Amino acid sequence: MSYGVTAALQVAVYGALTGDAALTTLVGSDIYDAMPGGALPGLYVLLGEESAKDASDQSGDGAWHDLSVAVVTDQAGFQAAKNAAAAVSDVLHGAALSLPRGRLVGLWFRKARASRQGDGTRRIDMTFRARVEDN
Repeated sequence: MSYGVTAALQVAVYGALTGDAALTTLVGSDIYDAMPGGALPGLYVLLGEESAKDASDQSGDGAWHDLSVAVVTDQAGFQAAKNAAAAVSDVLHGAALSLPRGRLVGLWFRKARASRQGDGTRRIDMTFRARVEDN
């Protein structure tokens, strides 16, 4: 197994999200790979947890990565969050991202969960599965 491609995958995912005009029209520059200090914007995208599993074979090292992306809003309903989540999905599902290390074999949407948080915010957690090779 190789976990060596994980940072490259995060760089590529973050770059794809921040470089997408449709998504940035909805959330501006409020796309984070770490929570910013201070007051949070009313709608933002946050890269989240990741898990990896070995997918090495005779051709080389590789891994399956399940990575989460959250959309959070303080708006009363889910509409703005769902619009932003759809834009995130449009960017990532099936994307042919170029990685600074290794190779992305494929990237697919797996699941999503929309929920109301105790602080009154709405949150949509999406999981995407990536297959990478480290060669």
